[in-house]
Amino acid sequence: QVQLVESGGGLVQAGGSLRLSCAASGRTFSAYAVGWFRQAPGKEREIVAAISWNGGSTYYVDSVKGRFTISRDNAKRTVYLQMNSLKPEDTAVYYCAARRLQLIGPGGTYDYWGQGTQITVSS
Repeated sequence: QVQLVESGGGLVQAGGSLRLSCAASGRTFSAYAVGWFRQAPGKEREIVAAISWNGGSTYYVDSVKGRFTISRDNAKRTVYLQMNSLKPEDTAVYYCAARRLQLIGPGGTYDYWGQGTQITVSS
């Protein structure tokens, strides 16, 4: 029902910045909450940030607070993750995911997932 495609990943030096984009299909995308997740080799997937359908509510994991900003442009059917002051421990595959449930945070299940984009931060 919903297809998500991430872009904007790459190699960056520690302290640098990247902006990830999640482009979505479907006219009803504006009704979905969206989360950004990441998974590093040998580690569990973790939620990084999430945003409600209208951008009124956001969530960030403690390790990225003050460095990452999630936003959305429903007219463009796109959600963004601005990542500043990147650290080597931010290295992971980043995924965006969507759900109709407007629960912003680590709880609940996300129904639609993108294929991911690699972010590598060198020291």
